[in-house]
Amino acid sequence: MTPHEPAAAPPDALAGAAFWAEYADTHIDAVRVCPEYTVEQFGDSARLADELLREVTHGAKRATSELAAVFAANGEQLPRIGSHWIACDSTGVPIIIMRSTEFRLGTFNSADESFAWDEGEDDRSLTSWKSQHAKYWTRTCAARGAIWSEDDEIVFERFRVVWPLDLAD
Repeated sequence: MTPHEPAAAPPDALAGAAFWAEYADTHIDAVRVCPEYTVEQFGDSARLADELLREVTHGAKRATSELAAVFAANGEQLPRIGSHWIACDSTGVPIIIMRSTEFRLGTFNSADESFAWDEGEDDRSLTSWKSQHAKYWTRTCAARGAIWSEDDEIVFERFRVVWPLDLAD
């Protein structure tokens, strides 16, 4: 986020809980297997939250990556296969529920062309992925008083949309 970009409103946890309850009523087995969920947004600005969410709902984005240290800094557990997360737009409104289908930890240089393609951003190349994520993590680490390194542990996660049904794969 640049100094001129507004931050996203925080995710609405109460609306997220209601959204989750609606999903849980019709997906009893999925919820029984993995009952936990998080309510989150993509990116670090209102623009990026909406842009990346749109890539999921109307584009090819089926993967995401984040520094493991961010989960620790926020007091959150790392995702696991089968876990759910509710993605909100920049106003904090829940839009979709995603379910993790693949998860691994690695460093920046362990990213590959396949993952960059599945992340669905920019031109979907590994070169673009590295360029944009280096900028993003440098910026977000600086914002929390840390210094990003290519050796930092990264959570590489693939997912599928499971709710609402008209957006599910």
